[in-house]
Amino acid sequence: MPANKSDATPEGDPTQWDRDHSWHPFSQMQEYLQFPPVHIASGRGCWLTDTQGKRYLDATASIWTNVHGHNDPDLNAAITDQLGKVAHTTMLGISHPAGAELARKLASIAPGDLTRSFFSDTGANAVEIALKMSLQYWQLRGHKSKDRVIGLRDAYHGDTMAAMAVGDSKTFHHRFRSWFFNTIKLPRPECEERGGRIIHADDRWSIKILRKLLERQAEKVTAVIMEPSVMGAAGMRLHPPGFLKKVADLCREFSVHLILDEIFVGFGRTGPMLVCAEDGVTPDFLCLAKGLSGGYLPLAATVVREPIYEAFLGPFEDFRAFFHGHTFTGNPLAAAVSLTSIRKLEPMIASGEIRRKVEVFGRMVTEHFENHPHVAAIRQRGLCAAIDLVADRESGASFPVPERFGIQVALRARDLGLLLRPIHDTLLLVPPLSVTGEEIRFLVEKTLSALDASLAVRHVAAPAH
Repeated sequence: MPANKSDATPEGDPTQWDRDHSWHPFSQMQEYLQFPPVHIASGRGCWLTDTQGKRYLDATASIWTNVHGHNDPDLNAAITDQLGKVAHTTMLGISHPAGAELARKLASIAPGDLTRSFFSDTGANAVEIALKMSLQYWQLRGHKSKDRVIGLRDAYHGDTMAAMAVGDSKTFHHRFRSWFFNTIKLPRPECEERGGRIIHADDRWSIKILRKLLERQAEKVTAVIMEPSVMGAAGMRLHPPGFLKKVADLCREFSVHLILDEIFVGFGRTGPMLVCAEDGVTPDFLCLAKGLSGGYLPLAATVVREPIYEAFLGPFEDFRAFFHGHTFTGNPLAAAVSLTSIRKLEPMIASGEIRRKVEVFGRMVTEHFENHPHVAAIRQRGLCAAIDLVADRESGASFPVPERFGIQVALRARDLGLLLRPIHDTLLLVPPLSVTGEEIRFLVEKTLSALDASLAVRHVAAPAH
């Protein structure tokens, strides 16, 4: 027997180790431990295989990150090549070619004078950085009264403290509200879109209130922050076309920064490489993550306009520098795979390949769920869709919370070879961008089958009247 237990070869069951030692994100662990375990062992393309050999279509793109599929040979090669050079080196006071090249690439795809990238490791950190930069910028410019941020109701920007403060995710964050700084929540606009068709859109109330807020408080507001086009974790809430431009114009009119959180929507998820570039808007700060690295490694970027960067320049003793950093800022492996992912994505967008997939996806989602008696609404834009489930469509009655109906559908989807991650009773369909038409059909058909099977079990279990 080895003298030190740590020298022993582990023997046992990873499932048991997970049960005994893991604490999973966004999970009620008491509930999690009751579910059949799934341990992913490998992946290829849009498919994941568990340790028991069962295959699943990755219908969440591994929580909205995967672009080109799992085990992509080009992305693998980018990491392997960089690994043969150096796996990690700091960017505190020095640099490396992969990080410098990625910063240059992001400047080339971002609109206007968004020329400077500050790297971190998660979307929430990208948001924290933008907020801190905005506040410090106004202080450096002598506007110390600017200390509050305007965000949208129901928004989600991450789970670090400042990101929570500017969001409005009551379920996730309400316990921490006493620690939040001063924020103002703007009513979000309304938009219903399916298959590329606008069914209903109205942003007048949102714009009217934003104008009034800025007329009264612009000297106290450092920034407006929003997810353009689609508010992901809010349940895929859509913005009307043109809403982003109206907000940007108001920010410019009243000298308030615009922070765009494209962590979810960027890199082809809604069609274009970047929503802001497609809409002709140059924000002051652009927050990127998730699809930035193709779903391979943790990497985020806060892309900043050149005049803002210049405001931080000066002699060290003036202490204008931005004192913020992360140990793995701009990790070379993550930077290398991100460069390859972006270069591989560009022709997919330019050729119309992504647009054609979006059309197929939108049509199939609509055809399968639009008239379902337990679907209250469908929201779809790009390669993402939300399906709101209800106990009764006519009355709008929800399923009882303890029933956890959305999770029950997801568990049955696993049996059918599909990995879903609902938010409450809203099913979210977010496949990798490499998904094929055949895989889209599999996705929607198995989702529908899981829904109907869950309803059948529920009806059988219901007490007789």
